[in-house]
Amino acid sequence: MQMEKLFNSDIMALDTYIMVKIKEKTALLKDKLTAKNRAPIALSMGAPTCPPSDILIDKLKEYLTEDNIHTYSVTKGEKYFRDAICYRMKERFGVNLDPDKEVCSILGSKEGLANLIRFICTPNEDDKEKDIILIPDPGYASYSQMIKCSGGYAYPVPLTKENNYQPDMELLLTKLQSDGFDPKKIKALIINYPSNPLGVTADIEYVKSVVEFCKKHQILLMSDAAYCDLYYDESQKPFSVFEISGAKDIAVEFYSLSKTYALTGWRLGWICGNSEVVSRFAKGKSSIDNGIFKALQKACAFLMTDKSGNDFIDKSNAAYKKKQSIIVKGLKELGWVIDDEQLPKTTFYLWLPVPPRYNGDDFKFCEELLEKSGIVMVPGSAFGKSGNGFFRISYVCSDEKLQEVVDRMKSDGFRFE
Repeated sequence: MQMEKLFNSDIMALDTYIMVKIKEKTALLKDKLTAKNRAPIALSMGAPTCPPSDILIDKLKEYLTEDNIHTYSVTKGEKYFRDAICYRMKERFGVNLDPDKEVCSILGSKEGLANLIRFICTPNEDDKEKDIILIPDPGYASYSQMIKCSGGYAYPVPLTKENNYQPDMELLLTKLQSDGFDPKKIKALIINYPSNPLGVTADIEYVKSVVEFCKKHQILLMSDAAYCDLYYDESQKPFSVFEISGAKDIAVEFYSLSKTYALTGWRLGWICGNSEVVSRFAKGKSSIDNGIFKALQKACAFLMTDKSGNDFIDKSNAAYKKKQSIIVKGLKELGWVIDDEQLPKTTFYLWLPVPPRYNGDDFKFCEELLEKSGIVMVPGSAFGKSGNGFFRISYVCSDEKLQEVVDRMKSDGFRFE
């Protein structure tokens, strides 16, 4: 039997996720690179490498011995977890949520986004007849794959320096029509501020205009807020879309504990907002999973409501700010022109042009950097067409390794010239 015939055409056309491909290639080269004193240093994955809070680990150990802690949970999340989410949203953003109607747990925001996309798209083989989801370009590489898997069409929303990474959505709609697509097929718009891979954010007036755009055209707004707690300036904290009046009428927001508390492998997060969407989402998920391990929920509920949680965030952000200064200083010495005023004040990413001698070939630059120096970065075009000619650095490794990256690039001839 030809097993490939079991799968639909969209799944058959799907490529391996870019981060997995990079990891696989790095593993193949590891021994060769180590032998020449260039053991791989990963600046590719957007994943904290520091350990979680000691207090959190102690709480988890404590909860592991509780009665019934190892039994099934519920899809929406235990009440104590949803209550903690509401506490956190109120404390951090001043946003009021109903824990029973406006919050549902998710196995990390990636799973939540993928499932909601699947729930709202009706598959169609004709591109021009498919349900459309607007996605940032450059943007999180999984967005387009999630949509493709669901039988929808991912239409790019270019984020460029020229539009200040805050595109005019009405102009975008005009372009979509000129490309032969029906605006009535648009189901949702995904925004991601602070942005992966750009590290930039948007001002609240712009997001207000996006909310109004979605209301006007009856489009679901999906706000991916995975990086909202990674910031370096207290006066410029990222905000929730629900700080905007009326946003709940049209929006849901996704949160993850992965980046905030260095819990990438724990897979905890939540979707919140419009009660009808959250309710339908929870019903759909009830046939897919039985929720998150209760001990993890209970430990993280503690962290979100305890001072130690905010202390961990403050300490992590101070560390990332230092790491940014190390890698920026080194790259300037290597010839990259970096305006300190334009440096990202959120996330742990840098988005930079490849050296001119590569003629915009970001894949070739990253390939040579890996094969010669053991430095693992991500080509910008992996995040969309608007990423051509750029590369992303994720400065999550130790300060010492960041300095070694700079030293290797110097000795191996990787300069911006």
